[in-house]
Amino acid sequence: MFDAIVIGGGPAGATAAIYLQRFKRNTLLIMKDQGALGKTAHVDNYYGFVDTITGPDLLSRGINQARRLGTEVVQDEVLSIDYFDDFTVKTIHGEYKAKTVILATGKTQVYLKAKGFNDFIGKGISYCAICDGFIYRNKKIGLVGSKEFMEEELEILKQFSDDITIFTNGAKLEVDVDKEVVLEEIKEVHGQESIQQIVAGDKTYDIDVLFMAIGSPSASDFALRMGAFLDNNYIVVDEEFMTNIPGLFAAGDCIGGLLQIVKAASDGAHVAIAVHKYLKQNH
Repeated sequence: MFDAIVIGGGPAGATAAIYLQRFKRNTLLIMKDQGALGKTAHVDNYYGFVDTITGPDLLSRGINQARRLGTEVVQDEVLSIDYFDDFTVKTIHGEYKAKTVILATGKTQVYLKAKGFNDFIGKGISYCAICDGFIYRNKKIGLVGSKEFMEEELEILKQFSDDITIFTNGAKLEVDVDKEVVLEEIKEVHGQESIQQIVAGDKTYDIDVLFMAIGSPSASDFALRMGAFLDNNYIVVDEEFMTNIPGLFAAGDCIGGLLQIVKAASDGAHVAIAVHKYLKQNH
């Protein structure tokens, strides 16, 4: 069992891992890809770099520093986090246990370009099956996605309804499912007080709710599933960077504030100190 699992390898996550290792805490860092920083070509405003550095270069330096200090780094996609006495983090390829978890996956929220989509967010468009699935028991459920995250949400939704349609929104289906699959891109969303229909390709489908599970779950998705508080889709933390769930911490863009590398790195240092203090007091 790890003292801490850090989910996300950006400035917040890598810095947290670096500080935790300096506290001699057994730390695992799980990262799926290079995230937003990996798409940044020029970084000119980060302390200590006279010349411009690329986002991928800065990212790899942080990860390699964490590795050098003893952090175990796993490149994998986290699918779910369960919490009982300790935390169990499930990925595509494995399962890991820890006394604490730090969410540092940045800020992402998937939207569709379909006409009318934004009008129904919170009015029949949901980002959390475990939160809202029960509300739509025995209803017509639409689920958007094509990968493992969608498959995970589907298993939850099957508990509430048999009438589930998968919409890949034009993407290739990468997992096996036992429900109707619509491959065409979603073009329009219709309804009155709440969502009632979506148009995909040249067909219209009646639905009562549309769950979003495109790509990978974000920090906010994990927080919602576990019952952590959100405010305007940012994870709410206290002065110690802990959520309302004991042992679940968050840092970086997913908690809001200045969305800059320097702030994320600062969050990483602060959350590591808080985790170290929490472990001394509780384990």
